[in-house]
Amino acid sequence: MITLVTGLWDIKRDSLSEGWSRSFEHYKQKFSELLKVENNMIIFGDPELESFVWEHRGKENTQFIVRYQSWFKTNEYYELIQKIRNNPEWFNQVGWLTNSTQAKLEMYNPLVMSKMFLLHDAKILDRFNSEYLFWIDAGLTNTVHPGYFTHDKVLEKLPKYVNNFNFVCFPYEANTEIHGFKFDKMNDYSGKKVDKVARGGFFGGRKESITEINNLYYNLLVETLNNGLMGTEESLFTILLYKYPNTFSYSEIEGNGLMGKFFEDLKNDSVVVKSEKPIRQEIKNIDTSKVGLYVITFNSPNQFETLIKSMLEYDSDFITKTKKFLLDNSTDLSTTPRYKQLCEQYGFEHIKKDNLGICGGRQFVSDHFNESDLDIMAWSEDDMFFQNKPNETCRNGFNRYTSNLYQKCLDILKKENFDFLKINFTEFYGDNSTCWPWYNVPQDFRQKHWPNKPNLPVQGLDPDSPLSKYKHIKSYKGLPYVSGDIYYCNWTHFITKEGNRKMFQETKWDRPFEQTWMSHIYQETIKSKINPGLLLLTPIEHNRFEHYDGKLRKES
Repeated sequence: MITLVTGLWDIKRDSLSEGWSRSFEHYKQKFSELLKVENNMIIFGDPELESFVWEHRGKENTQFIVRYQSWFKTNEYYELIQKIRNNPEWFNQVGWLTNSTQAKLEMYNPLVMSKMFLLHDAKILDRFNSEYLFWIDAGLTNTVHPGYFTHDKVLEKLPKYVNNFNFVCFPYEANTEIHGFKFDKMNDYSGKKVDKVARGGFFGGRKESITEINNLYYNLLVETLNNGLMGTEESLFTILLYKYPNTFSYSEIEGNGLMGKFFEDLKNDSVVVKSEKPIRQEIKNIDTSKVGLYVITFNSPNQFETLIKSMLEYDSDFITKTKKFLLDNSTDLSTTPRYKQLCEQYGFEHIKKDNLGICGGRQFVSDHFNESDLDIMAWSEDDMFFQNKPNETCRNGFNRYTSNLYQKCLDILKKENFDFLKINFTEFYGDNSTCWPWYNVPQDFRQKHWPNKPNLPVQGLDPDSPLSKYKHIKSYKGLPYVSGDIYYCNWTHFITKEGNRKMFQETKWDRPFEQTWMSHIYQETIKSKINPGLLLLTPIEHNRFEHYDGKLRKES
């Protein structure tokens, strides 16, 4: 069931100069044409608008929500908008902006930038049990013939094309700004050069998606305004479209920006839905029987053997269904014969190197995997033991054990097109509830991505550091997992060939560190270039029971 959401307020546009001026009566006339649609409508407005609505619609398909215009002034971003709007550096950046509605009208941007919040409020207050909610501008029939809605009834076709949240976009060639938002900054936030703009006159999708999208929009709005950047709601919609290609889709119209083409395409069943998802190898083509298990070890055959036995006890598929490699970084060469014996016993290829270091060893493993005929790798260190404890949980309350872990991981990796899948939620020093990349990313990224938490503590850890943001929580055969802004660290992962390329091959460092990889891979994840997953499970416990001289420890 589709419900339209809209609102109308008199923000005194008739006070503007010629070319920008429109009377409120004009808007009401166009609104009356829209009110003839048979679809359910949720309408926001001042009390004066309510009587006008009931003149044109019945209460069986209409929900009117009183929202005083003064409400827009109570939001925290109102003062930020006014500060930018009255700044000559902003309104003089391009000639047309000086006399525009954005610059001249106090309430224009507070209103248009609140459309997403009104859509979210409609979701909460909806009495129609809607499946889809779409925002539609009250004055849209100024440029779109109302017959599309009342005669052709094209809105009923939307579920055929909209599976998540859809914008309508027009091509745009800019070199200075988009709606007043600096073009170079738009590109920075979007992660690529912007060549289209998402319209604000009609947008929406599945009701269940709106809360997540509302949060993304709010964070972007506050962050950009705090940084002195402002366009309209369309500037922000455009950034979201590029930044979160798995969340948003779009349909194209012509360069004049007129929405009529979209509804004509709906009428003719010729809508084409696109997204900004990068072209990538499809995980579905990956052979999950071609898996390599890589283990890195140092000066302790007992550690390695204990790891193997823990895998066999937990899920023997880790050993019996993989092609196995041991990277022996040991400096104590007296251990070599025992390592070779264990490798022969358990079917590992023994690769001897002279202490490449923890991260240097992992880079070697990445290079080896990249050149192999394998499609997936699992990697571990010799002190990360599996805990075959069906009745125990970790300190965060997640199960230690799930049956058939190996196959479930491969199925989830393939099903979700993940580039990598972390299999442990709780780690030795912390856990995945904290967003550890905050400590390691460059300062400019930290300020941009966490505007409310831009500074590191003088020393030690911050008890109020940012939390990880997860997008979806799902379950596969009883095993829960999440997607979202998941960070890389040197714990056990499943990684695809394509994921390995993006994580460790496209960019290399002479001397890699875990913090460097964590920062780089997280930034690529935020750009939607890497798609990670995380099990809500803690099957592994770190235990270095045979210690070595700390002076021998190397990162790379």
